[in-house]
Amino acid sequence: MMLTRIFFLTSLVTTLVLLSLGTQSIATDDAPQPFHIATPGYQYRFPEDHGAHERFRTEWWYYTGHLTAANGRPFGFQLTFFRRGIPPDQVKTDPSKWSIHQLYLAHFALTDLESGRFLYADKLSREGLGKAGAETDRLRVWIDRWSVSMDDRMPDRQRLQAATDEFAIDLHVTPRKPPALHGREGVSRKGAAPEQASHYYSFTHLATKGQIRVGAETFTVTGLSWMDHEFGSADLGRDVVGWDWFSLHLSDSTELMWYSLRRADGSADPLSSGTLIFADGQTQPLNAQDLTIEPLSYWTSPRSHARYPQRWRLSAPSLGLDLDVVSLLTDQELHTARSTRVTYWEGAVSATGQARGAPISGRGYVELTGYAERFTQRL
Repeated sequence: MMLTRIFFLTSLVTTLVLLSLGTQSIATDDAPQPFHIATPGYQYRFPEDHGAHERFRTEWWYYTGHLTAANGRPFGFQLTFFRRGIPPDQVKTDPSKWSIHQLYLAHFALTDLESGRFLYADKLSREGLGKAGAETDRLRVWIDRWSVSMDDRMPDRQRLQAATDEFAIDLHVTPRKPPALHGREGVSRKGAAPEQASHYYSFTHLATKGQIRVGAETFTVTGLSWMDHEFGSADLGRDVVGWDWFSLHLSDSTELMWYSLRRADGSADPLSSGTLIFADGQTQPLNAQDLTIEPLSYWTSPRSHARYPQRWRLSAPSLGLDLDVVSLLTDQELHTARSTRVTYWEGAVSATGQARGAPISGRGYVELTGYAERFTQRL
């Protein structure tokens, strides 16, 4: 998942978020933001880079996956944590433990494909008194009792926990491939200006097991998940109104990530790009000339009245790849009133088609932003 998600989800509502938390720790000046920008030459170091990067203004840890219960019941899930740094010159120097240096937000969703139900929840908190936070030298991010963390006994394994009254997950995910860097040297471009970029990598093949609770029922599940981690400080291109993001696990043990930055006229920005991850973990970067996306059908939300694509043709002639991607449930729209206060579609999909003349299938996730409201705000 690209950093444009957090650009959109946090920059659009920063003022409202700060007001909701109280302004006693925030100055009112508009001083320049002293954050680093993403540039080539950054040397990733793991497991340290799984942690927070407070030198950059925005960051997120994003998990999605398809899981199957022992009785065959299928589920999809999303768990995302966001961090947004407050510029130091906007933080008062009083000694209060409630002074805001970092904001944390989270989205949690479950797609119950058997019942046709989509459940979601969201949270917002500030760093302070242990209510939310992220470690900087290892993977551990939390808001209250929602968390993702590295397993101390098995450092490669990660644990995902989140619960509401209606639904919950407690999952362990283990990477079967090394981290995949996106863009040039792990720098993903989001605009024509040099600073419009982010550091972006993924665990694209996470063996997953654990438990899902829906209501009073608990299911033991197994499956495959995807993790994105991205951090940066820059603005999006001014003419970008939204994006369509795809992550696909394919039956030949390859994975495909693609994001299409949408312009106001509906065309794809030339900086749209992606990555093909091979069975052995090697990667091939893809640019806007390598892949095209054609929406084939739509669904209109009865709540937001946004018209979202629900079926797509993905074509990459140079890869011999031709896919029909279909939403598995039309209504997977999130209204994040408790946190980012935006509306977007994020859902489980399936894929069928051909790869170099051979039949192929797959499952994955798609994110659609800028359909319910246009993104016009600065980071």
